[in-house]
Amino acid sequence: MRTVVFDLDGTLADTSGDLIAAANACFREMGRGDVLSPESDAPTALRGGKAMLRLGLERIAHPKLAEEVERWYPFLLKAYGEDICTHTVFYPGALESVEALRGAGYAVAICTNKPERLAEALMARMGAREMFHALVGADTLPVRKPDPRPYFEAVRRAGGDLSRSLLVGDTATDRNTARAAEVPCVLVTFGPGDDDVRALEPEGLIGHYGELAGEVARLIG
Repeated sequence: MRTVVFDLDGTLADTSGDLIAAANACFREMGRGDVLSPESDAPTALRGGKAMLRLGLERIAHPKLAEEVERWYPFLLKAYGEDICTHTVFYPGALESVEALRGAGYAVAICTNKPERLAEALMARMGAREMFHALVGADTLPVRKPDPRPYFEAVRRAGGDLSRSLLVGDTATDRNTARAAEVPCVLVTFGPGDDDVRALEPEGLIGHYGELAGEVARLIG
């Protein structure tokens, strides 16, 4: 079965607001207030919890950077899990495109570097988990993207055909995952990430989800 595998953060949904809020919960617990900005720090949010903690600790000139990142990371995950979808929104047309792909006979899956339990919780809370045939997170396997094995697992669990699959993402991590898996990659240009996606030379680019079906048909039929 032809299969389309989606990244989650920055591709299907803008999760940056809730990620920043979880990081700021850590800094408030430290007595530092809200160190990160939901607007200007959204690109860092989509690189993960440790990247946000590192940025905030650098801003407050904390002398034990690496040690404190590891210390506060579990607190961040807990805060995020407790308030996971206050600000998160799916990008316009994302779910409609997923439904259209399903209707056209494609399998659809998620392959994310968000911990699996948090990705599962988010998609369930947003009412969209049942739309996807499979979900593979950062800790589903011992490795994570850009290692291609999580992608392979997502395709396998979705009942798909690897030779007729592609990855939709928003960062160099997704581009490198697709390259390692030897499958086409479609990158979105609307996410808040700071990668220059055009310079990554993916097989396809979309500026809105209305363009996805055409790119999928062009690349895997």
